[in-house]
Amino acid sequence: MTAVPTLERIHHVAYRCRDAKETVEWYSRVLGMRYTTAFAEDHVPSTGEFDPYMHVFLDCGGGNVVAFFELPNQPEMGKDPNTPAWVQHLAFKVADLDALLAAKAHIEAQGIEVLGPTYHGIFRSIYFFDPNGHRLELACDIGTPDQYAELAAVAPAMLHEWSETKRAPRHASWLHEDPAERGDS
Repeated sequence: MTAVPTLERIHHVAYRCRDAKETVEWYSRVLGMRYTTAFAEDHVPSTGEFDPYMHVFLDCGGGNVVAFFELPNQPEMGKDPNTPAWVQHLAFKVADLDALLAAKAHIEAQGIEVLGPTYHGIFRSIYFFDPNGHRLELACDIGTPDQYAELAAVAPAMLHEWSETKRAPRHASWLHEDPAERGDS
């Protein structure tokens, strides 16, 4: 029997970009990421096929890296027409609500439209798009240890109910009640 791998963290996540230089500059300016590494090749190392690319890496903090490929010989970037734009996104954590609100102000000052903060029960977040059309999220945790424990406890039942009904289970109904809208916070 083989051993299940022991994962340490995400090494990097990779997305496509229209322009590597523009993408590096945008992520550095808007989100303060540090540009660390680039690889440019004419042949793909894993497959050997000819497909020139520029692969750039940006440090998000905490050992997390987001990377982008510019592929000049490929057709223009596209999206899955059957998946809504809000589904596929990359979320980054910020320290707290004050940091989230400061980030929103900074991003809006760059001329970028920002949605939120949105309440998600155990975190609040804002949403916006990068110059490549990728949806990004900044989130701050607001949950209590008891809330995280409750969610972990009901997760199996929620998944089972969803699997059977394809309807949103309400095992943790408090997740859907924003205390700010009730005047509680």
